[in-house]
Amino acid sequence: MDDQSSEKQKAHRIALELEYDGSSYCGWQRQLSPELPSVQVHVERCLSSIADEPVTVFCAGRTDKGVHASGQVIHFETNKDRGDKAWVIGVNSLLPASIRVRWAHEVRADFHARFSAISRRYLYLLHESRIQSAHMHQLVTQVPFELDVEAMQRAGQNLLGEHDFSAFRAAGCQASTPWRSVHWLNVVRINRFVVVDVQANAFLQHMVRNIVGMLLEVGRGMQLPDWGRELLISRDRTAGAITAPAQGLYFVKADYPTEFGLPESDLGPIFLQPFS
Repeated sequence: MDDQSSEKQKAHRIALELEYDGSSYCGWQRQLSPELPSVQVHVERCLSSIADEPVTVFCAGRTDKGVHASGQVIHFETNKDRGDKAWVIGVNSLLPASIRVRWAHEVRADFHARFSAISRRYLYLLHESRIQSAHMHQLVTQVPFELDVEAMQRAGQNLLGEHDFSAFRAAGCQASTPWRSVHWLNVVRINRFVVVDVQANAFLQHMVRNIVGMLLEVGRGMQLPDWGRELLISRDRTAGAITAPAQGLYFVKADYPTEFGLPESDLGPIFLQPFS
């Protein structure tokens, strides 16, 4: 057996679920300037330390500056068999407190955190308060007025199904097609919080934040619920609302075919079940 075949046999592909507070980072992706902190750089550095070899990671969905995650899935390859405990406890002992590995699982060679995912789910948290919270200002988006949640819910239903979401994509979005399929979009009130819960096969850059921007205009009575449908038809981003801030957005789950045997998330029912 040649050295190349032996090396292939030794390779392990490991999937991890990450939770992170994105407030201090320039987003998930490694930046050209080493002075700009990213979640990816911290994770790769700590994994490389445990593996004692360079490690490159791939994620289910790249999050922007200030966006959080409670169920980001990544994968990497290594020639070292450290065991799941080392990839969780060992890596967490090196990571900053704002990033945590929740579970680790060795997967088949054909698993890919991005390309194997069949859906992604985000939550957006709005806090109705005239005064910005000292504790939550980087974790929620404050709105100084009461929102019409029923109108927002009706507006969201216009986006269900497969559509051209050009009116909700960032100008710099590099996706090859604007077509996406939204599985559900629900808006609920929990005390003084309004939660937007949306799942799709995939999302365009800023798509969720632009959808929330539209919902906020409906919720404050500036637009009617049918506005979302009108924007879809127009395919014109300039006709839409402003992009909602990053700090209210959470990447909470990526789903994969059961054949990969990934562990179930233990984040609790608010993150695991669609709002009704």
